[in-house]
Amino acid sequence: MIIERDHLVLGCATLAQGIEHVEQLTGATPVPGGRHPGMGTHNALVKIGARVYLEIIAIDPDAETPRRKRWFDLDSPAMQQALAVKAQLIGWVARTDDIDDALMRTTIALGPLHSMRRGDWAWRITIPGDGERVAGGVLPTLIQWSTDAHPCDRLPEAGVSLSQIAAAHPEPDSMREALKALKLSDAMHVTYAEVPRLAAMLRTPRGLVSI
Repeated sequence: MIIERDHLVLGCATLAQGIEHVEQLTGATPVPGGRHPGMGTHNALVKIGARVYLEIIAIDPDAETPRRKRWFDLDSPAMQQALAVKAQLIGWVARTDDIDDALMRTTIALGPLHSMRRGDWAWRITIPGDGERVAGGVLPTLIQWSTDAHPCDRLPEAGVSLSQIAAAHPEPDSMREALKALKLSDAMHVTYAEVPRLAAMLRTPRGLVSI
């Protein structure tokens, strides 16, 4: 089984807000992505590695209200209040070539698998039924793309690269064990904090910045 970082998820109150935040912070211009059928969200993307990207995501005001809770806690009043203040890193996604095997290894449930499609992209992804982030976003969402092609293959070079990801959690040992079971021990450093939080360092045309 191969498993590695695929993308970071930056939540925002509106997509325009998120795009402006990333442009001001990094000097890079995000590329429009698309809509997520059934989730009521839309996104924009910035390439931050050979096959790693930053996803800027927000509730799509023009989409029908989904029949289920949106992913990444976007329906949570607390999350909406936080994002109204500023865009922030709310999760990350790990790519695997065998998502069924990966789920068998997990020590903490990451949610059921869902099949999704947009245009010629298709993928399987873990989404908790309540829409909440697992471990407050410290543990990854898992994804398996249907082909060898990857969204980064179509993204322009933005002069931005991922330096590192760090996380904090009230139970850091459990988080480390869960990451180790998924062969993701090297993906991030986890320390203690009273509430879960994520941060990432990016090398950009404007220097080293954190999100």
